[in-house]
Amino acid sequence: MTTALIIGGGIAGTVTAMALRKAGIDAVVYETYPTDAIDAGAFLVVAANGLEALRTIDAHEPVLKNSFPVGRVDFISNTGKRLGNRPMSGSQDGGLGSVTLKRATLARVLREEAVRRGVRVEHGKRLLAAHTSPDGRIVGSFADGGRAVGDVLIGADGIHSLVRRTIDAGAPRPRYTGQHTVCGYTRDANSPPDPGAYTMIFGKQAFFGCTTAPDGEVWWFCNAPAEEMSKADLAAVTSEQWRERLLTLFAEDNTPAADLVRATGDTIVATAAYDLVSTPTWSEEAMVIVGDAAHACAPNAAQGASMAIEDGVVLAKCLRDLRTPQSAFAAYEALRRERVEKVAAASAGMARRTAPGPVARALRDVTMPRKLDRAGNGSSDWLTGYRIDWDERIDAQTARRRH
Repeated sequence: MTTALIIGGGIAGTVTAMALRKAGIDAVVYETYPTDAIDAGAFLVVAANGLEALRTIDAHEPVLKNSFPVGRVDFISNTGKRLGNRPMSGSQDGGLGSVTLKRATLARVLREEAVRRGVRVEHGKRLLAAHTSPDGRIVGSFADGGRAVGDVLIGADGIHSLVRRTIDAGAPRPRYTGQHTVCGYTRDANSPPDPGAYTMIFGKQAFFGCTTAPDGEVWWFCNAPAEEMSKADLAAVTSEQWRERLLTLFAEDNTPAADLVRATGDTIVATAAYDLVSTPTWSEEAMVIVGDAAHACAPNAAQGASMAIEDGVVLAKCLRDLRTPQSAFAAYEALRRERVEKVAAASAGMARRTAPGPVARALRDVTMPRKLDRAGNGSSDWLTGYRIDWDERIDAQTARRRH
């Protein structure tokens, strides 16, 4: 196998292209959007496991240079009670840790690195259909009338993936989690949170998190319960309207959340949060899906980007080592499904607990300090301590044993 067509030029698609190139397989990325602009206002965490996966393909340095580290998480109740803290990474992590950066920045620096390595990225290429030709090669047809032919087609086209529906017309649809993720930035905070840490606030009606960037700007987000809105309707909501909505949600809390929202100007943006905990079929013949196209986390676990990065590296290893696309896809799924579904389910559980009732809040405030103590003893190592050995060879039996 020599050529892969990658549909989608976001995090999953770009990392997969770089990993394939390291594996000796040519990859071309086809991106719908005509420019590199993507989610300009949102930010995210690349956790230790995601950064270590990037290091596997020597692609971590551009991310480190354009982000800032976050070492711990401090938790506060809606009453202002400090519930404790935990390290951002598990106890086994002695390496890169976790970093924060804007989603647009992550997409840009990964794409620039991919292009520097010789990956071709074609913009304005919206996939219309894909099929396997009689000779076993995959053919993609695009809205501009163009066609592309390769040995495999990899759907990195996000949570509303056309490739997923092409592989399985009955594939489950993404589920709206019942919340919007709202992000904002301010330089006018009276009491900014500690640099190098996230302050996570369990508000009475919504969850709030914030951190301070090295230049003193406070970056904050809120997972706010709300009815589902179309993308156009969501984009039409102004920063002022979001500010008033969030101030209402945090008005009864004894926390810094309301003050930070009040200090924020026109930098507030929001996205609707969806998830996809399990997709029954990941591949068919010469097509396979990665990242959010196969499994999407609610934002609560802050692992969406890292799971996509891991997917791309593991898939490239499987395609490098196994003789046919079908055997490679089977090994990739065996190595990845249990892990990503566990993460997606855990994140979904966090989303459901965004605004518990009074009894649950009281119980949480009593029990959470003990849970945080256990977390400090390595209970999250399965998540952030995950590592990929690039030099390890993959075969079907290895994949089954690891699964």
